[in-house]
Amino acid sequence: MSPDAALVFWILGVAGILFASGRVRLDVTALGVVLALMLSGVLTPREALAGFGDPVVLLVAGLLVLGEALSRTGVSYAMGNLLLRVGGTSEIRLLVLLMLSAGLLGSVMSSTAVVAVFIPIVLTISSKTDLNASRLLMPLSYGALASGMLTLIATTPNLVVSAELESKGLAPLGFFSFTPIGLSVLAVAVVYMGLVGRHLLPGGSVAPAKSDARSLEDLWTAFGLADKRLRVGGLSPLVGATLAEAGIETHFRVRVLGIERRARLGGTDLLPSPGADAEIHAGDVLVATADDADASAFASAQGLTALPVVEGDRELWKAEVGLAVVLLHPESKLAGRTLRGSGFRSDHGLHVLGLRRRGNIVPDFADEPLEPGDSLLVLGSWHAIARLQGESHDFVVLTLPRELDEVAPARRRAPVALIILGGMVVLAASNAMPVVAAVLLAALAAVLSGCLSMEEGYSAISWSTLVLIAGMLPVANALKVTGGVDLIVELLVEGLGDAGPYSVMTAFFVLTAGLGMVLSNTATAVLVAPIALRAATVLDVSPYPLAMTVAIAASAAFVTPVSSPVVTLVVAPGSYRFLDFVKVGLPLLVLTWATTLLVTPIFLPF
Repeated sequence: MSPDAALVFWILGVAGILFASGRVRLDVTALGVVLALMLSGVLTPREALAGFGDPVVLLVAGLLVLGEALSRTGVSYAMGNLLLRVGGTSEIRLLVLLMLSAGLLGSVMSSTAVVAVFIPIVLTISSKTDLNASRLLMPLSYGALASGMLTLIATTPNLVVSAELESKGLAPLGFFSFTPIGLSVLAVAVVYMGLVGRHLLPGGSVAPAKSDARSLEDLWTAFGLADKRLRVGGLSPLVGATLAEAGIETHFRVRVLGIERRARLGGTDLLPSPGADAEIHAGDVLVATADDADASAFASAQGLTALPVVEGDRELWKAEVGLAVVLLHPESKLAGRTLRGSGFRSDHGLHVLGLRRRGNIVPDFADEPLEPGDSLLVLGSWHAIARLQGESHDFVVLTLPRELDEVAPARRRAPVALIILGGMVVLAASNAMPVVAAVLLAALAAVLSGCLSMEEGYSAISWSTLVLIAGMLPVANALKVTGGVDLIVELLVEGLGDAGPYSVMTAFFVLTAGLGMVLSNTATAVLVAPIALRAATVLDVSPYPLAMTVAIAASAAFVTPVSSPVVTLVVAPGSYRFLDFVKVGLPLLVLTWATTLLVTPIFLPF
């Protein structure tokens, strides 16, 4: 082994440890890999930064924009409502419909986005049918994982593998090259979860969902919100002060949820979830939540008068103020930051009333570092909650209040979004233009047609994902130029001896799936794809079965809850433990391997 090859393996080992630890952001680790390859002299600056100009990066960005357009036009939610009508109260029927819907929809948009959209739908179905959400959420995530095996654009590893074939002068994989194998895996997954897997999941078949309340009324009552009304007297020291200057929450443990103020033309206006710069006027009524002792001490010290709470007051609050339970996305930029330090309230116009972590209420959470999977109870205007739904890379709205009319801000553009989606698939599948051109054209059409604005399109792009992809792409070149690829291929060939192509497929499936448990599926595909193609050359077999094996195995992240955001998203709402995924996912991984070995050579012969 050359010194440069040893250095590249050392860099990869450190990166793998950082990826697995979760202590360092994935994109930061990828940038560290780029810098290490550049500063060590293994790659030139141009070679180390080549990933940022790769077509795969633009293609992924375009797909994220198109997925956001489908979400904002209500296409995804319409499918969820259809599921509820067709599935009824049958667990097995809903399970099958959820997995098939997630699989098919995820084949043309981000599977992570699909799961984020379907989680509140599953929770709503659970509350309406009394079925246990934990028996539906893991199958949902597995269906979304299988969606990555259906089309070329379904997931980034497919694009990486196809691009690697093209870089070797071979024909790239077609749009539907994955479909026969992917459909077979999806069918096997559906049958397995329906007959065996669901019985291994926690909870009974019929039970209340293990999650927060589902309706606005339930949340309002369960958390005892807005149960205090305090009028500000003319001589109160609060008059003329802002909420920040008054320090009400800090000094008195009282949370101001809204300010009632007499309207100019009569009646009462409510300022929901006022910001820190909201000024208090004489005669204002502070709508607050606090226990009796804290509220009494606050009123006495600040010259306030306690007023009764009547039903009319509650109706005013409910008309202006919304509540929602939101889940912190695994890739959220808030992870590791505190609510006080993140500027959540000023950025989103929402007040966080509670924090749950792994089912437990976290007291004094303002200065508690947030973790992926945390559930936040937020209060604010309905408009602010609707905006929060658009922050799909940071939050998943678990509780969707029935009173919120604007679930899909551009719902009238749904037919246009479907036409754009269909056009993109036709152009890409017919080879009328390169896939990246078809996707970028569709993303631009979505913006120009009003399905979403340019700003919303930029917000939909997960820049951390793009940096991760671009940062890891040069690693394959580093392994190649230092002889690392040849070394790995040599070790594999010697280890397999005279084994046939099926044994080689098995070896690459195990290697890819194993690395995928600690690395991202994109990073895994970047590393293993060139090795598989080189092994095919050495063994004198067609590279396509091995390339397809790598792509399928990269999406088979069934065994751990940390191997893919698609799976991580369902951990908290489903109240799952790590061993639940091992118990249910390991047999499915074995079935996926067997299906890949049986079906792939039929469509991609050796």
